Amino acid sequence: MKILFLDQSGKPGGAELCLVDIAKPYRDRCLVGLFADGSFRNLLEQNQIPVEVLTTHQIQVRKESSLAQGLSSIAQIAPLIAKVVQKASNYDLIYANTQKALVVGALASFFSQRPLVYHLHDILSPEHFSKTNRRIAVTCANRFASLVIANSQASKTAFIAAGGRSEITEVVYNGFDPKIYQIQESEIHHIKQQLGLDGQFVVGHFSRLAPWKGQHILIEALAQCPQEVTVLLVGDALFGEQDYIQHLHQLVTELDVDKRVKFLGFRSDIPLLMAACDLVAHTSTSPEPFGRVIVEAMLSGTRVVAAKAGGAIELVEPGKSGFLVTPGDPQELAQVIITCLKEKEKTANIANKARMTATQRFDVTQTNQQIAQLLSRLPV
Repeated sequence: MKILFLDQSGKPGGAELCLVDIAKPYRDRCLVGLFADGSFRNLLEQNQIPVEVLTTHQIQVRKESSLAQGLSSIAQIAPLIAKVVQKASNYDLIYANTQKALVVGALASFFSQRPLVYHLHDILSPEHFSKTNRRIAVTCANRFASLVIANSQASKTAFIAAGGRSEITEVVYNGFDPKIYQIQESEIHHIKQQLGLDGQFVVGHFSRLAPWKGQHILIEALAQCPQEVTVLLVGDALFGEQDYIQHLHQLVTELDVDKRVKFLGFRSDIPLLMAACDLVAHTSTSPEPFGRVIVEAMLSGTRVVAAKAGGAIELVEPGKSGFLVTPGDPQELAQVIITCLKEKEKTANIANKARMTATQRFDVTQTNQQIAQLLSRLPV
């Protein structure tokens, strides 16, 4: 089966990392078409996955865009649609990995007469998308897609609640290669020395810096924790969220925890940094569609605490594979951090059990088999 994958991003977010794993088995018979250039193209090339940037013009539609803004973009994307139609003639199906890719892919599917698959990595809720964008996504999927793959039950439920067709929607969790998260003790010791973390109880946060990702919640919780607790913020701002970085730095200063918070920016050594942490915190204030960071922490054998909403509820079994806290509650988060600090052996056992569970539930080989089976049913 030859697949034309489509993705709107030039930067590797969670959806893009998932796409890399999905495309690998098809690397000799696929093309990933991007709507922006950037480091994601480099990542695909490093994995020997054919990639082409299909447009250099940014699509001026955001998650909160109105109907008028959406309609005004149609003329802008017409040349892109024409190019995708031309490319699609050499492939058996179109696989849209993001919402803008869905819109372009839906029209290209109609004109090229190629089946469309939509991989839904979002919770289509008012917190994240305007009413117009939700309607466009659901209409395109219902009218043109032969299959919608949701990355969690939470994503599927929100899609159906927004009017999506349940009969074409299947849940497939993101897959991971467990071997990547097997880190040597010598490497962990070295990175801790390098970052000045010896003797500290390290709480890591791995996400782009954005208000809804809740880094401020973790900083507020830190102010209620013993001095030996240190926070690592791994990630940088995307999509014009630089003001939030300034807010975080101001908050760190106001709460007098500037010596206990390290801003590491974007890093490529995530498995190593996670293994060096004593606890990984997921603090999203709005429901997360899946929560890659949560599973990565589990695979690293590191304790994990997550905001109790969205896909996170499907990943963490409280007291058995991690901890869940009320979204936006720094006091509750601080209590979990203190518990993990005081009960290190007991909570380390929870982390070890979580590692075994995650290895079984989220192995990328299993995920790719599920997707291959679903694709084999399509009329190509």
